[in-house]
Amino acid sequence: MDYIFAPVGGGGLIAGTALSAYYFGDNCKVVGGEPYEADDAYRSFHSGKIESNYTTNTIADGLKTVLGDNTFPIIQKYVHDIIRVTEDEIVSAMRLIWERLKIIAEPSSAVALAALIREKDNYQGQSIGIIISGGNVDLNQLPF
Repeated sequence: MDYIFAPVGGGGLIAGTALSAYYFGDNCKVVGGEPYEADDAYRSFHSGKIESNYTTNTIADGLKTVLGDNTFPIIQKYVHDIIRVTEDEIVSAMRLIWERLKIIAEPSSAVALAALIREKDNYQGQSIGIIISGGNVDLNQLPF
């Protein structure tokens, strides 16, 4: 693969993904997805220091966590980019995963696909993997 997209919360999943891609991949880059409403990893990635969230008002409740001290240096060194997405983009990605794969993906997981869709023109013709994780979904509360 050329790229792997993963959600970013506390950083454990994307840090592990980035290390795996670096040590076992063939020039594979890792890109994170994060909600605008809880974008501490994005801002930290660009500022070079751990930033706090101003808000955690997101449907992606698994990504409301604080970026970790242990994971941040790995993210800085091994992650290619972090892309922020809107709440509507997260819901649309959840729906697309359901429609095409028949998988009910939790919002936090759908963020990775939403990030790819947002920046799709930058990844045309690339071989891409997307981490779809978790099952934290209340079927009575689906947003679609």
